Amino acid sequence: MFVERQGWSVPHYQGLEYDEFDTPAATYILVVDEHDQALGTARLIPTTRPYMVKSLWPDLVEGLLPHSDAVWEASRFGCDRALSAGGRRRVIGQLIQACQEFGLANGISSYLGVMPCWIFKNVIAAHGCPVRPLGAKLPLQGHDIEAAYIGVSSAILELVRRHTGIPKALHEGPAPVEPVPSALSPRLAEDALSEPAEGLACSPDLEGLVGVG
Repeated sequence: MFVERQGWSVPHYQGLEYDEFDTPAATYILVVDEHDQALGTARLIPTTRPYMVKSLWPDLVEGLLPHSDAVWEASRFGCDRALSAGGRRRVIGQLIQACQEFGLANGISSYLGVMPCWIFKNVIAAHGCPVRPLGAKLPLQGHDIEAAYIGVSSAILELVRRHTGIPKALHEGPAPVEPVPSALSPRLAEDALSEPAEGLACSPDLEGLVGVG
């Protein structure tokens, strides 16, 4: 989803891309269709482990970088560009809702992310998630990107659910925060979002670039 679209030099094996942050510490949220094909993804990493912002983008954060079980990094957040505009909007909404549910189940108070500023504003904040920028903006591939915290709380989850129109839980119960079978497994850790995407109704130009890692 990310390698071909962005033209980045990221290792891949048998069609599966990975980087140094795809470790057993990472949790993956997937939205899949009725054929178990991934339509949307998000990667979540506790900041007590090596994470992308600390290793690659520390200058985007003014002040101390987080190192806490209550703060996780969110990256590789995006959806299949082949979906319709409405389909992408629904998949992104499911991802945001599931990340809130996972966060509440695992004692997370905020996510740290690096994204284009317009996505923080028009996608994340528009779903009801408060966004707090942490430093200066950086021009990258035609977009201004920045690091920011995304809040997690039960009140925020309710706002997200109102926006998505999905009152039920998408993430099924507390997911174990423990090693997953393989960093190259196509389904990896979090495939709880198995609601079929058929008829799913993100801006037309949301191309999956929501986390730059």
